[in-house]
Amino acid sequence: MVQFTDLISAAGYAIETVGVMIILIGSSVSAWAYARSLFQSQSKFEFIDFRRKLGRSVILGLEFLIAGDIIRTVIVAESLENVLILGLIILIRSFLTVTLHLEIEGHWPWQPPPDRDR
Repeated sequence: MVQFTDLISAAGYAIETVGVMIILIGSSVSAWAYARSLFQSQSKFEFIDFRRKLGRSVILGLEFLIAGDIIRTVIVAESLENVLILGLIILIRSFLTVTLHLEIEGHWPWQPPPDRDR
């Protein structure tokens, strides 16, 4: 019979796999749309849009990777060393998420979006 921790570990890996797939698919779709826009003169898809779409897929993928790490580390591997490593991984990924958001949106996540009509 399969143990509970094995099921939770498999769920953590599945969530991490979803995160990787989101990054791969999002980057592929963004790159395809940008490459296609280069050959269509009437298209308004610009490099800034490519970076924005790519960054959003990376941010979403990072969220899934963090969730998978939390599930596998806290539930499956209950040692203090593993929890400290998890904390460091979450800190690094959260820093990446915040800086990517700043780069993409032009403001910090806790600030309201700037008025673009001005």
